[in-house]
Amino acid sequence: MTDASAMTMDAAARDAAASTRSWPRLRWDLILLIAPLALLVGLIFNVPLLNTAYWSVSDPKTGALTTLHFREFMESNAYMRIIWRTIGVSLKVTIATIVLGYPLAYWTTRLRPRLRMMVLGIVVTTFWVSILVRTYAWIVILGNAGLVNRGLQWTGLTTKPVEFLYNELGILIGMVNVLLPFLVLPLYAAMVRVDQRLLQVAETLGASRLRIFWQVFLPLTLPTLAASAILVFILSLGFYITPAVLGGGRVPLIANMMDLLINRFARWEIAAVVSVVLMAITLSLYAVYQWLRERYQ
Repeated sequence: MTDASAMTMDAAARDAAASTRSWPRLRWDLILLIAPLALLVGLIFNVPLLNTAYWSVSDPKTGALTTLHFREFMESNAYMRIIWRTIGVSLKVTIATIVLGYPLAYWTTRLRPRLRMMVLGIVVTTFWVSILVRTYAWIVILGNAGLVNRGLQWTGLTTKPVEFLYNELGILIGMVNVLLPFLVLPLYAAMVRVDQRLLQVAETLGASRLRIFWQVFLPLTLPTLAASAILVFILSLGFYITPAVLGGGRVPLIANMMDLLINRFARWEIAAVVSVVLMAITLSLYAVYQWLRERYQ
């Protein structure tokens, strides 16, 4: 073995030993850095969740584990009806958001840069306005004496006010208004990243613009559309303010039902069961969302 080879092997051994000695120090530094945040998250979020899960399977008198609350929940037509209604409303909101949001995002990408920034600024500005303020604004717009009904009566299209509020339609309008930016912004980001050379190649091969859109552009943005739609569906499952205000208590959803169970009927165990069911649905959909996001990012 030559001297150069021996020196190289000694240097490699010293580097390996140094890295081995420094690894425990680096690991403890990371642990000390993350520990306060992990402790804060555990105390504020995880402990209440675990306590809620315990309430859902425990007897309030004896503290023994039981499945009685889950059986009561599954056997009650009222609870299951509200669960299915919430899922149905969330699905309708998601579909309406897709129908409105995808064309809006696509149209935004085709604008001049300055006008594009203006449109995106309007979309982002909605995050700065309170959901409560935006919800009450719809009462002014869609109420019996609101702007829409006055316009319809003034044009002669109707002789009496149209019931836009205090029903499922009013809830859908309010929720779509709140959740639309959550679909438009990710879709816009995905659309501007589409390689324009692919569209140009398809055009040079004789494809029409409609065919280019359906066979090239849409498939490239479909994963982001699916992930954003799942995100909108997850967020709509837990809406409380908009259904409570625009629904007027006539269309109770999961969050409104939990409010009644806790504050009016003091059924904490059933409310815990509803929370566990909602959390299971949300985590399942969130796992699908993350899978789509990582797979097609």
